[in-house]
Amino acid sequence: MEKILMVCYPKCSTCKKAEKFLKEKDIEYSYRDIKEENPTLEELKKWHKMSGLPLKKFFNTSGQLYRSMELKDKLKDMTDEEQYKLLSSDGMLVKRPILIKGSKVLVGFKVDEWEEI
Repeated sequence: MEKILMVCYPKCSTCKKAEKFLKEKDIEYSYRDIKEENPTLEELKKWHKMSGLPLKKFFNTSGQLYRSMELKDKLKDMTDEEQYKLLSSDGMLVKRPILIKGSKVLVGFKVDEWEEI
């Protein structure tokens, strides 16, 4: 069985729902606190590629830091490399939870997507 890594923020209500989901399904996973151990630039590039999602989906658009930095208007003028560097600078900018299982990466918690893996 492939090891599952869940990257979360302990105070995040969506992360708590995701964790409850995994526990109810008796799914073993490793937990990583995104504030204590922010994803590295290399991890973000790898996960972004594996997810097939637009890079913007990796940003925590409802977070205070995202809003205070006015990133909504700035992201469109930034290169992917600049966005990766920004994401890797602070875990609070990264959307969570992130679930990594083998070659699959899910960003955010949608029950139907999580059911599949």
